[in-house]
Amino acid sequence: MEWYLYVAGFFAGIFLANAVPHFVQGVSGNKFPSPFAKPPGRGLSSPIVNVIWALCNVLIGYLLFQLGQVSSAHMPSLAIFFLGIVAISIFSSAHFRKKDKE
Repeated sequence: MEWYLYVAGFFAGIFLANAVPHFVQGVSGNKFPSPFAKPPGRGLSSPIVNVIWALCNVLIGYLLFQLGQVSSAHMPSLAIFFLGIVAISIFSSAHFRKKDKE
């Protein structure tokens, strides 16, 4: 596989995992930080904005997943995909741990 397919798989993991908190908070009717809040990533966006942002993440993640040819038949691509999920999950947990304290 070409190197850029691994990069696509890594970012597919990032986008797909990033969709989860935005979608869950949005469909629960909760405000949650998004890139469109003021300040970006720290302020709270409406539930609708979060659902739309989540769906955009799912679309981009799906396209990158297909482009990266992520498959259980090719374990390195699957491992890189899961590394993307791990990376955004750890980053998000550290970034959002103070969201209720501000």
